[in-house]
Amino acid sequence: MRIERISHLFFSLVLIGWGVLGLIKGDFAAGWAPVPESLSGRVLLVYLTAVVCVACGTGLLWQGTAALAARVLFVWLLAWLLLLRVPWMLVEFGVGTWWSASSTAVITATAWVLYVSLANDWDRQHFGSLTGNRGLRVARVLFGLGLIPFGIAHFQYPDATAPLVPDWLQWPVFWAYFTGATFIAAGVAIMSGVFARLAATLITLQIGLFTLLIWVPRAVTGEITAFQWGEFLVSIVLTACAWVVADSYRDTPLLAVRVNNREELK
Repeated sequence: MRIERISHLFFSLVLIGWGVLGLIKGDFAAGWAPVPESLSGRVLLVYLTAVVCVACGTGLLWQGTAALAARVLFVWLLAWLLLLRVPWMLVEFGVGTWWSASSTAVITATAWVLYVSLANDWDRQHFGSLTGNRGLRVARVLFGLGLIPFGIAHFQYPDATAPLVPDWLQWPVFWAYFTGATFIAAGVAIMSGVFARLAATLITLQIGLFTLLIWVPRAVTGEITAFQWGEFLVSIVLTACAWVVADSYRDTPLLAVRVNNREELK
């Protein structure tokens, strides 16, 4: 086993845990839902999705299988985005569909960034447009685009967001709007490449703090609903995703005004 980046290790372990949870539940773990009950082959898709997570997460841990695992994971998530999330959002546009589409976009973009990082000679020869500089750029744009609806939701539903702010932090409504604005700002910065590394780093810190300051205390004290357990899991997944994307800028100065579009992951 050889993993050069802690972010990749964390993402791999989270991916494995995500899949194991799906196998235990016998249903889609939080982050994959909602999926229409009427969907043909839904049960098969539940287990196949969980197996893909466990297999790809495990494969990412080993140098000899990392490129294949990243490739399979990217294709699987891209299929989810293009065949399930986007069509459903267009047919039945609402918070349930655009929220799930944005989450899937963020996770798909992360898998794409990871694929670019781990691609071998075969991948670069056959899928050069996906694994090269242009592919990396598009993946980052997709990630930034996926962040923006998270911010919009904070402005649309402050009554749901503000009560989650810890009492000791005070001014819950302010923090609900402030963090919503930072999601939008980070998404725009990453999409445009302006202060992109700084934006990716700060949004990773923000999502990580959500996990540590909001969900962990609630989980420890038991003051957490079944729905919030799902939110806790999604927060962990998104923290892992943001960390991988932020780490992809490691060769870019933190305060660089523009990202060099010719840079490559190493």
